[in-house]
Amino acid sequence: MTEQSLRHRLDLLLSNDEIVMIERRRLIDLMCLFAELPCPPDPIGLFPRYKELKSSFIKTAGGGDPEAVHQSFLELYAHLHGYKAPYTPEERKRVDETGGYWCHAGGLSPILKAGDHIGPVTISADFGAGNGLQGLLFQKLYPHKKTIQIEISSKMIEAGRELQRWLGIPAEKIEWLCGDVMDHSPAGIDFIYIYRPVKPDGPGQIFYERFAAELEREPRPQVIFSIADCLGDFLPASFEVFYSDGQLTCFERK
Repeated sequence: MTEQSLRHRLDLLLSNDEIVMIERRRLIDLMCLFAELPCPPDPIGLFPRYKELKSSFIKTAGGGDPEAVHQSFLELYAHLHGYKAPYTPEERKRVDETGGYWCHAGGLSPILKAGDHIGPVTISADFGAGNGLQGLLFQKLYPHKKTIQIEISSKMIEAGRELQRWLGIPAEKIEWLCGDVMDHSPAGIDFIYIYRPVKPDGPGQIFYERFAAELEREPRPQVIFSIADCLGDFLPASFEVFYSDGQLTCFERK
């Protein structure tokens, strides 16, 4: 199936989809991108089923069940995102000490909604990026000044750099920072993506309190996409929720 015929087929299949039109267009763009690209490089063995899942998605897209198309594509995306991060003993020890979480996929909703809040001069950041897929897709779909990827697992960053090349994203557009999110600040960032990198108690509580205090001192407008949110309880009153679906909570400075 050519890209043009796939796009036409997806247009028909998803025409009655409940998501808003602009997000449906972005979803189709993303589906076509994954269908067009070859299998990704896999230096650390994260994607053993990618070829199988991609073939299943393309086959499903040729059918007549829009729900099956959604599900098969979500499985492909989640496989590429990965759900565990390989740590060195030192990295694992640090994650355990700070109450960190395993790597989990943040879902398609943040990717589809982010385009309304990212412009050419935006600096975005993912705190606890894993292999960086979310940030890479933000950059690929909505090219902007820079994406900062903060991740403690050096192996995941190695995999992420390969994904960056696979997606054709210029080197200067992505800054990879190998380190603990506890040691990094949201200052100077316009769009923040965060998926509960640490538990909101013990050392994690200190992280969220400091994170929120630094946001309060930040003069620039900011948008925060928080998955499984536990940041909101710490944010200053200058931030308000403009979207929430139980999984994704979005904040903006008033």
